[in-house]
Amino acid sequence: MSNLVKNDKKVINAWCMYDWANSVYSLTITTAVFPMYYYAVTGGKDAWVSFFTEMSNTVLYSFTLSAAFLLVSFMNPFLSGIADYGGMKKGFMKFFCYLGALSCCALYFFDESTLWIGVLGFGLAGVGYAGSLVFYNSYLPEIASEDKMDKVSAKGYALGYVGSIILLVINLAMILGNETLGITKGEASKISFLMVGLWWIGFAQITFRKLPANVYEKKERVNLFTKGYSELKKVWNVAKTNPSLKKYLVAFLFFSMGVQTVMYIATIFGEDVVFSDLPQADRTPRLIGLVLILQIIAIPGAYFFSWLSKKKGNIFSLASSLLIWVFVCISAYFMAEGMHVFYYLLGIFVGFVMGGVQSMARSTYAKLIPEDTENHASYFSFYETLEKFSVATGTFVFGFVNAITGTMNASALSLSVFFIVGLVLLLKIPKVKPQDN
Repeated sequence: MSNLVKNDKKVINAWCMYDWANSVYSLTITTAVFPMYYYAVTGGKDAWVSFFTEMSNTVLYSFTLSAAFLLVSFMNPFLSGIADYGGMKKGFMKFFCYLGALSCCALYFFDESTLWIGVLGFGLAGVGYAGSLVFYNSYLPEIASEDKMDKVSAKGYALGYVGSIILLVINLAMILGNETLGITKGEASKISFLMVGLWWIGFAQITFRKLPANVYEKKERVNLFTKGYSELKKVWNVAKTNPSLKKYLVAFLFFSMGVQTVMYIATIFGEDVVFSDLPQADRTPRLIGLVLILQIIAIPGAYFFSWLSKKKGNIFSLASSLLIWVFVCISAYFMAEGMHVFYYLLGIFVGFVMGGVQSMARSTYAKLIPEDTENHASYFSFYETLEKFSVATGTFVFGFVNAITGTMNASALSLSVFFIVGLVLLLKIPKVKPQDN
């Protein structure tokens, strides 16, 4: 029995603040500032680096990100089992939060002579970010009743977008105005990594002060290496007997492949396909502008699809967003060099559905979890494991198609298949009813 009263505004606001705290990592470190800094420090286009063996700098970057996701996928199952049965959910969330934030701070010391710090810091920051989300997301069905989950989930994502935009603008002002501050652009970039870590740790304290350490007051001792995986198996066994949950998980796997891949390759696609007619110095501000557009438009998008769910139900809301994703992928196929305005227009569509699909995917899953379960971390570990697998699969398919066809346009079109399959599977799920509130 839970010792936490659901729909407590202070608890919900504190939970949402973790999105505000950690989203600065995904925007500044994985999307906007660090990739460009890493590219410059490691020698730019077609440069090779030595890290255990010789490889291109872009391959090392991709491998580091992939390794982080794979490590989290391996660890989360047994950690979530311990968290559920040993009452250690909040403790694990703190651990991964501090690991990720301190790793971002460590990137301050990354330069031409310390490649290992850049690789290790970037990788561990990814582990911390992804690892903490498992336990963070699993609080949703414990702090909010079913009729509130869509709105609470949307609020969390919206706060995350706002917070990340604020810090990114501060960092970009510092980088672009580096001469006024008497520092180089590289030094300004390194300070921004430090600010991300401090922001993440600082605002996370609001969350940690209010979230309960042990909602169900469990103190059971478990086997570290077996309990989590046995719990993951139990989740799948439950899903196999629950048609709605099973169909949703398979649908989520497919459409998440498309969503996650688009989010990771949007700026690369823009640089190689759309803005390739411009000098490198002119591409950067345009790509950063695109990133800001995505984040800003995602805020009303998250709330719109939450509102749509209230009127028509979760399945209708998610299906609507997937139709827009299909349109985005088909449109990207026809993108060509110099189509700057059209790319920005497409970015508006991406931003709008980006917030909506992530928010609704999380809350829909929370609603489909059996109401009588107390093992929410195990269920969300299964969810996160599927998502990490979808990242690896989607990016592999994108790269494979690109290698075969020699064009990223065909790769973008191939992603539409994931959304179409996900949409078909989603429409076979019984309607998750709209809420009355």
